[in-house]
Amino acid sequence: MTTVDIFLALKFEMMISFIIFLLLFLKIRSNQASHAQIIGIVNGLLLLTTLFFWFTPNDSLLFNDMFKTNTLIHFQKTLLTLGLLIVSGISYKWLHKNANLIEFYLLLLSALLGMFFMISSANLLMFYLGLELATIPLAAAANFDLEKRKSSEAAMKLILSSAFSTALLLMGISFLYGTTGTILFSELSVSIVETPLSIFAFLLIFAGFAFKISVVPFHLWTADVYEGAPVPVTAFLSVVSKSAVSFVFISVLYTVFQSMALAWTIAISLLAFLSISIGNLFALRQQNLKRFLAFSAIAQVGYILVALTGNQAVAQSSVIYFLFIYMFSNLAAFGVVGIISEQTGKENIEDYKGFYQTNKFLAWVLAIALFSLAGVPPTAGFFGKFFLLMAGASKGNYVLLILAALNMVVSFYYYLRVVKVMFMDSNLHPIPKTEGGLYPTITLWICLAGMVILGLYGPIYEYIAHIVTL
Repeated sequence: MTTVDIFLALKFEMMISFIIFLLLFLKIRSNQASHAQIIGIVNGLLLLTTLFFWFTPNDSLLFNDMFKTNTLIHFQKTLLTLGLLIVSGISYKWLHKNANLIEFYLLLLSALLGMFFMISSANLLMFYLGLELATIPLAAAANFDLEKRKSSEAAMKLILSSAFSTALLLMGISFLYGTTGTILFSELSVSIVETPLSIFAFLLIFAGFAFKISVVPFHLWTADVYEGAPVPVTAFLSVVSKSAVSFVFISVLYTVFQSMALAWTIAISLLAFLSISIGNLFALRQQNLKRFLAFSAIAQVGYILVALTGNQAVAQSSVIYFLFIYMFSNLAAFGVVGIISEQTGKENIEDYKGFYQTNKFLAWVLAIALFSLAGVPPTAGFFGKFFLLMAGASKGNYVLLILAALNMVVSFYYYLRVVKVMFMDSNLHPIPKTEGGLYPTITLWICLAGMVILGLYGPIYEYIAHIVTL
């Protein structure tokens, strides 16, 4: 492999590392750059990084088969980078006022770098190191509102739950190594024999993943962390972090544990139903919009699990496509919530009565985002959930599909409840007209375009399905 090939294989990691070192240099010379300049530099470099996808190298293995790259992995890294770019755009005003702007970017960029290594891992040790690098900075970022007690509580709950789930994961990895004598994914897939110890190792590893993506009953930290953390961190957790772990989870299921597919399909079917049902039922009761979106996210994970009960290629394509759509939908919702929270401090659903009277654009963005999350046509969310359910149907899991479809009816109610509050309920003192600013407005328009184009432009799904089968 030539030096150019190595640079191409590592281009995402090298670019993020470059941004981190640049920010460290700017921190030393902090009097030389304003917040607006720093945000512009970081956003510009993140945009450049997303464009790197078009320079895709051949499939390759590096560092003694610890690090792998291919077109699908580069596409996944592009989605994560785009997610951070959108988070940065919708949070412009909050970032501009934050005295610790550089530190905030350093934490999220370090977490993103860990996610890149995690996605490219070709053995369990590399995966674990990437997971730790992706998790620890997020716990610090959750505590970024230092003057708020809820932020500190969120950070504590996140670090404790992450430590517990990581301990389970590492114990499962050690048992798996003990039964097979290898940590390479390619060798594990042919070495695993279905013994009581290997099944126990799978359960521990599965529990570790379930904590990270908030699968019921491993979801108890989610709502408290979402509510207590700053909105930009919550948005990053809900989309970028969850997508990264989902990408690796799919890879591990269909490569390392393929021989145990019958057992984990039954387990995933049960947890999919529980996640959708409990997520929906608790979302019905929420008054805080961040907690509302937290339980919504738990329900969305359930639909992802439905797809994983189907055939590998169809399931993987539909999950990546759905997460692409989910990124635009969820970040649009968090963008509006963040703008209002930063300027008025209001986060409860009842505070949004009469919201359309004073903030027509933001009201429409939030409404379309909620329609997309609910799966209402013609938004892209409808097509995303449709492909997830069709993936689950590829192996005839019709009972699970009927239960998931019935739960969608429940979800329509609580999503439309927020829309009703904004457009139909009157308020003598509605939220005053709020100016999002240039960066957030452009970013929200991009999210709106994504929620429409991804659903109506078929070649996007076809391309994802193509690179999955390469």
